[in-house]
Amino acid sequence: MRLLLVRHGQTPSNVAGLLDTALPGPGLTALGARQAAAIPDALADRVIEGIAVSTLVRTHLTAAPLVERLELEPLELDGFREIDAGDLEMSGHHEHHVRYLETVFAWGGGDMARRMPGGPDGHEFVARFDDAVAKVASTGWETAVVVSHGAAIRSWAGIRAAGVDLDAIAYTQLENTGLVEVEGDPDAGWRFVGMNAAPLGGHVLTDELADDPTGESVADERADVDHERIDAAAHRDTDAPRDPDAG
Repeated sequence: MRLLLVRHGQTPSNVAGLLDTALPGPGLTALGARQAAAIPDALADRVIEGIAVSTLVRTHLTAAPLVERLELEPLELDGFREIDAGDLEMSGHHEHHVRYLETVFAWGGGDMARRMPGGPDGHEFVARFDDAVAKVASTGWETAVVVSHGAAIRSWAGIRAAGVDLDAIAYTQLENTGLVEVEGDPDAGWRFVGMNAAPLGGHVLTDELADDPTGESVADERADVDHERIDAAAHRDTDAPRDPDAG
């Protein structure tokens, strides 16, 4: 079967740069709603037999236009929810974002025992995502859309899909309503088919200003940390009392 793993539409927390992974989660922004509305036409050439969503509100809202177009009942599965941020939940600090992303992509590199601070390790995450995938596979659908989350989609594909370039998937931003495609089954395994990192409706639906931690690339988040440190150092220099005898 083919799994079209679609990231949800934009949320207010994506714009604000917050690690927002808990239930029930926020809804969509106006742009997020437009991103969701573009999905049915973007996938019009696919013969989609089923749709699955996570337990977070944003995936239901993202799937709604496709559900309406295809007249399908979405299958809600908790295993498709975002990777818990644990102690980093709702953090807007880029150092925390880097730690989050480095943890979830370390799992794909084989360090499955590495644990999110106050959250899951790789074994715990992949077990519940695998369980949800198995339930989708058991339906007999040949092609299914799974509306899930940026870190969860990329991490699971990095762990389970043969042929995936882990560096490429970690260092490429998966934008809201971007897609990762795999084919196979739970018994024989999964093969990476490709990734459409931009919104399915095209770059016109990209928000260049959003600070989006769970869909961001590791490199961009590290760069943000460096910028924060430079800005902090500059402020320290500016705020320091001047030596009246200097220069």
